[in-house]
Amino acid sequence: MVRRVDLIPSSIKLLIVLAYDLFAICTAFFLAYFIRVGIEGIDISLKEMSVFLTVTLSTFLLFYLFDMYHSIVRYFNAKAFLKVQSLLIVVTAIFYLTGFIFDAFVPRSVPIVFLVLTSVMIAGARALVGFVIEKHWFDEREGVVIYGASNAGRQLVHALSLGNKYHPLAFLDEKKRYQGRTVLGLKIFSHLKIDQLVKKYGQFKVLIAVPQVDPIRLKQIVASLEPFALELLIIPSMSDIVSGKRTIDELREVSVDELLGRKAVKPIAELLSANIYKKVVMVSGAGGSIGKELCRQITQHNPSKLILLDVCEAFLYEIHQELTEYLLDNQKTLIIEPLIGNVQNGMLMSHIFHKYNVQTIYHAAAYKHVPMVEHNVIAGVTNNVLGTYEIAQAAIYCEVETFVLISTDKAVRPTNVMGATKRLAELILQGLAKKEHQTRFVMVRFGNVLGSSGSVVPLFKKQIKKGGPITITHPDIIRYFMTIPEAAQLVLQAGAMGTGGDVFVLDMGNPVKIIDLAYKMTHLMGLTIKDDKNPTGDIAIKFTGLRPGEKLFEELLIDDNAKKTFHKRILSANERSLPWADVAKIISNLTDAMREEDVTKIKQLLMDAPLQYQPNPDGNINLNTIVEDIIKPTGTSPI
Repeated sequence: MVRRVDLIPSSIKLLIVLAYDLFAICTAFFLAYFIRVGIEGIDISLKEMSVFLTVTLSTFLLFYLFDMYHSIVRYFNAKAFLKVQSLLIVVTAIFYLTGFIFDAFVPRSVPIVFLVLTSVMIAGARALVGFVIEKHWFDEREGVVIYGASNAGRQLVHALSLGNKYHPLAFLDEKKRYQGRTVLGLKIFSHLKIDQLVKKYGQFKVLIAVPQVDPIRLKQIVASLEPFALELLIIPSMSDIVSGKRTIDELREVSVDELLGRKAVKPIAELLSANIYKKVVMVSGAGGSIGKELCRQITQHNPSKLILLDVCEAFLYEIHQELTEYLLDNQKTLIIEPLIGNVQNGMLMSHIFHKYNVQTIYHAAAYKHVPMVEHNVIAGVTNNVLGTYEIAQAAIYCEVETFVLISTDKAVRPTNVMGATKRLAELILQGLAKKEHQTRFVMVRFGNVLGSSGSVVPLFKKQIKKGGPITITHPDIIRYFMTIPEAAQLVLQAGAMGTGGDVFVLDMGNPVKIIDLAYKMTHLMGLTIKDDKNPTGDIAIKFTGLRPGEKLFEELLIDDNAKKTFHKRILSANERSLPWADVAKIISNLTDAMREEDVTKIKQLLMDAPLQYQPNPDGNINLNTIVEDIIKPTGTSPI
């Protein structure tokens, strides 16, 4: 409302104020006579009209001389009120005196009544406008429809009525006994009739007021609303509301993991704590996406000490500060040692393991971005292969109990250097596991995690907020997705399984077509995709072509012979391994090639090794048959 008033030219606003003041003076003048003498006693002659004109002109002149018509009404305060009141008292005195000058009929009570009326109509009106604008009573509030007419939905309506941001339009509810009825002045519509509300109200936000909703159910709700390109917000969990951490009107966006609707499996407590409880635990790559989440979850299972290792000082500082604050807030005591170091330095690793008596290592340090490693082959091999070799050898030397490698689905039939290096890292640990020592080596392989650095989810969100375009390499590209917390939790549990040299694969659920993800993320933010079907849409999609080494579809198993474990989300892969002598020869040859800085030779050695590495330099991989087979069963995206 204020914005619309601001758009009115100043000259027009001045005319409106002058017209109102004239109306107020006229009304007050004649109403004062009416109150004093009644309708029959009013006899306005030329003398009384002269008094009226003098009073009117005096009012306008005084208001002009004292800048009352240059002040902004919306900022009218107590000081301005007193100023107007003083001027009206002067006008009232003029009113009384002009009665004598013009020998007019002016009873002594008439100017007093005039003063009261003008005070209310002129000073009071200005004060009221200032008060109303300050309280935002008439601000335009954004229309919202509330999904869920139960107790939470009604509480949300009450909360929104106290604010000035949202204006509830209606309820949506699945319960037929509610539909067609009215609660709190809002009609309850069937959740299947949202198109009627769109036609009636146009674009609006949908506030999902269904507390403690099951992830699968939330996915179904979101799926029913998403095609209408309405921005979706959700109330906090009931536990946060009850504990006072959140209020019911602290709405948040629907996250992509809720869009995927993957129901969490209850963890096995014994597996979670087996390698952590009262043990000295180290996380390499502690500042990365997975490394950070591993650290967060490890602190909850009472290790005796937690060692944070990262080569990046800034990331290391960030996670150390976060964990320190967590411990303070929860009144927990835990020794946390942030160490800057490179896993490629075997002597440093041995020194750290010996000094702190490390018992469990989660090795998450790696270069994982496919295009970056493709353009920095020597760095990728040095870190992912030789780094794993050095830290693993140091773990054996210092008799570390458990060593868990965080691997990737890109290690399966790799088409890029990054995947090849991670598969070779797996072979190194499989080979070392066959030697005589006290360290148990475990590898955990999984796909993309939502929200990690380099993930499409934060990239898409950033591109959508900037107005597009959304960049996708290929219209048929498909990826597995898992939330970072679930991946970390499963890694901790998988790390407690196996006897040594085991490769575990996490159940990633259904694959997701990236273009469908882009559509759904755009719709959840209340926008539409600009394409041939909708040329007037908000966000365009640009296909950039597959990057060197990139697949259309990632796999998790080299051989389709995975075995079930006693955890329903963790499979045991029976992957091929090599004798340590063969692995050592590959490492020796790679080391020589890197000394010569011969990238071509390095790639050739990776191709010659039993990694099933087939480079794809142009990104022109043809896996459309695999893609079609995955999509065909339902005919739609698995999201």
